[in-house]
Amino acid sequence: MYPEYMVAPIREDLTSAGFEQLMTPEEVDQVLSEQEGTVLVAVNSVCGCAAAKARPALKMAVSSSEKRPDKLVTVFAGMEGEAVAKAREHMLPYPPSSPSIALFKNGELVHMIERYHIEGNDLIRIVDNLKGAFEDYC
Repeated sequence: MYPEYMVAPIREDLTSAGFEQLMTPEEVDQVLSEQEGTVLVAVNSVCGCAAAKARPALKMAVSSSEKRPDKLVTVFAGMEGEAVAKAREHMLPYPPSSPSIALFKNGELVHMIERYHIEGNDLIRIVDNLKGAFEDYC
C-alpha cells in the first residue's frame, strides 16, 4: 500500500477525466456484471508507464473518439487490493497486469490491453488501439 497523499493526484488524473474510482469488490461486481452497455476499466498504478502512457492514452482516446464507452471506471493497484482482485477476476484468462485496460460489452470482456502492450508501444499506438476498440464495440 502506498500513502494516500501520494496516490491522490494519480487517482485524480483519471477521475478528473470522467473515470469513477471503484473502491470495493462489490462496486466492481455491480459495474462489470451489467448486461447492457460498455464499460472501460483502467487498472491504474504508480509506475512510470502508467504516468507516461496509460493515463494519457486513456484520456486522449476518450476525449477524441466519436464512439466511447458508456462507463469509465478505474481501480488502483497497490491500494484497494480486494477491488483490484475482483476486477482481475473479470479479466480472466488474462494474468494480473498493472497498468492495464479492459473493455467490457454487455458484461463480457471484449478487448484487453496488458502492461506489455503499454510498455512496448508509443502513446499514439495505444490511443489508436483504444479508439479502434471503441469503434468496434461501443
